[in-house]
Amino acid sequence: MPTLRQPFHAASSESFVDAFKALVDEALMLAEALLSPNKIISEVEQMRSLQVAADNIEATDPAQAEVLRSRASRIGLR
Repeated sequence: MPTLRQPFHAASSESFVDAFKALVDEALMLAEALLSPNKIISEVEQMRSLQVAADNIEATDPAQAEVLRSRASRIGLR
């Protein structure tokens, strides 16, 4: 339903609930990261090695370097 047809308090309470859910999700992700630092360290090491490999082959194979950088960025999004 469009926001213009809803009363103001309904739209604001829905956005508050959405914001609160996002806050809870972020807090859970932070807690998980704090409880398993080795996992985070491993992911950072993987990302770093992919970035270094991409840098090393950039001049000779830019397409493969972009693939490696893309893989590194997806590791960070998990």
